[in-house]
Amino acid sequence: MEKMKLITKLWIILLIAVQPVFSSAATADLLAGTAKVTITSSSEIPLHDSLYARVLLLKTPEHKLAFVAVDQGIFTSDKLVQRCKEKLGISQILISSSHTHSSGRSDKEYIDSQIIKALQEAEKSMFPARISAGSKTFPQLGFNRLIVREDGHSRESWFSDEHYTSENPERIPFGPVDHDVGVIKVEDLSGNPRAILMNYAMHSDIVCSNYEISADYPGVACRKVEEAFGDDMTCLFVQGAGGDIESLIISSRRKGPDDPFKSDYRTIERVGELLAWETTKLAKNLKAPKEVTSTIKIMKDSLQFKGRFKQDADYNIFISTILINDDIVIATCPGEPFVRLQLELKRKIREAGGTPFLFGYTWFEGTWPNYIPDILAAARGGYGADQSWPEPIAVGAGETIMNKHFENYLRINGLMRTDCGPVGFKGGSQWKITEIPAEEN
Repeated sequence: MEKMKLITKLWIILLIAVQPVFSSAATADLLAGTAKVTITSSSEIPLHDSLYARVLLLKTPEHKLAFVAVDQGIFTSDKLVQRCKEKLGISQILISSSHTHSSGRSDKEYIDSQIIKALQEAEKSMFPARISAGSKTFPQLGFNRLIVREDGHSRESWFSDEHYTSENPERIPFGPVDHDVGVIKVEDLSGNPRAILMNYAMHSDIVCSNYEISADYPGVACRKVEEAFGDDMTCLFVQGAGGDIESLIISSRRKGPDDPFKSDYRTIERVGELLAWETTKLAKNLKAPKEVTSTIKIMKDSLQFKGRFKQDADYNIFISTILINDDIVIATCPGEPFVRLQLELKRKIREAGGTPFLFGYTWFEGTWPNYIPDILAAARGGYGADQSWPEPIAVGAGETIMNKHFENYLRINGLMRTDCGPVGFKGGSQWKITEIPAEEN
């Protein structure tokens, strides 16, 4: 009898030991789905490589959040946002343009319908998921294209002067850049990567004026990352604050569609594969936390600004501050923010304990403001700094947007008190007395 009891206990212990780490009830807090569709619709110019929309859908009991990354210069669609809310019940959709300068004249209705199709496909294939995130510093791919000249003001890199040649053929690393690539990895409960958000700040105009359809280097980078992980993984490229950052490696510009000179697409292949290499290496080293409880907290805001030179210009800038698992901080910004804004915001968020990402060129409502310079860049001037169509946004708008993001992050993570402090502080002894043994004679 005692032997039978012992055998029964051993079987119970063995059964407990082989139970899966995640139960079905425990994994329902985060579901994810992803899909990829073509959005190539222009036929007036030749096609070099296809354009895509890639989507990532995240669902918790509180939120249904959609990231949409599109190979477009600038893409906004009030109709798409409304359809996503009504048809799919999406509480927050973020549309991030890669800012390729080679998307041609696109069919907006077609792109809308394709994105809806991708989101429907993502919803049908949702799976219990875990998220990890991080960043990696590597040798810069870009430089700051607003070069400070002898008079203290800046001019664009495509203007030469007595000292510097145009287009920076020497590949001098002018000005501030963000050396980091950021990665948010979504995996299933078996640890298989299913989606990667690749966040990097640099203009997508390596083959600008090529007079052919191309997704530029982000298209290559996404393709290479997807190849590294297999068919079940989707890579979304999200621009950072790349408003003033140009690639060190570019293809010379054509003068027109009849120019016999052909764009050198080896440039986007090289830059894309360099970025993909770092992204893949980082993604493989990221480890999702073992706990399965996931949370998504979102705070939306709108900020009103005037024009810099014209007070009758109005900008209604909508931003979203997102906190995932009380660690991953996503700050969205429409238009083309300058890199100093990103560097400062990330520094402050890291100091407060978060893992920061700035999603530039990301819209969900309101005005698309074009360039958003930092104050110093606005003073120095140059393209995008004090020259912007139709009217530059007010000086200091960028800092105001980033400060609001930082404030909202401190609110949704609970650090910002709602009542005056101190609350819950327990004082200790004023003095700490340490007895010193008497010296032996």
